[in-house]
Amino acid sequence: MTKSEILARLPYDKPFRFVDELQHITEERVEGTFTFNEGLDFYQGHFKDFPVTPGVLLTECCAQIGLVCLGIYLLKDSKNDFPSRIAFSSSEMEFVLPVFPGETVTVYSEKVYFRFGKLKCKVQMVNQKGQQVCKGVLAGMFKTVKDGN
Repeated sequence: MTKSEILARLPYDKPFRFVDELQHITEERVEGTFTFNEGLDFYQGHFKDFPVTPGVLLTECCAQIGLVCLGIYLLKDSKNDFPSRIAFSSSEMEFVLPVFPGETVTVYSEKVYFRFGKLKCKVQMVNQKGQQVCKGVLAGMFKTVKDGN
C-alpha cells in the first residue's frame, strides 16, 4: 500500500484532517507531517491576542498520523475491502513546547503492539527546529464492519 493510498483512506477531511504527508511507513513505525496554517479557525479564540495550537489538536494530529495511518497500513493485507471503524481508546501525553500558527510539525510513531484490533503506539511530535513539542502513548481500536454495522 502506498502512502497516497493510506492518505486517501483516512476517514477525515478538512477542517479536521491533521495529516499533510507521510514520509516513512513500515509495520513498526510511521513518520508524517502537518502544517498548522495561520487561517485555522481555532486560532481566533485560543488564545485571544496570543494564538497557540490547543493540546487536544496536537494529540489528534499524533493520533491521525501515529495510530490511524499506521493502522490502515497494518490492515493492508486484510481480505476485507469494506471500511474499518476507528475508535480512540486512550492517551497519555506530555506537552513541552507550544505550536504557533504557521508551524509545520513532524510526528514519529512506533508500534508497541497491534493485536485483537487494538493498536498502541509511542508517539513524539517535533517542530521545524527538531525540538520536541509533545510525546506520549496513544491507543485505538480498529473494527472491520460489514453492511454498515
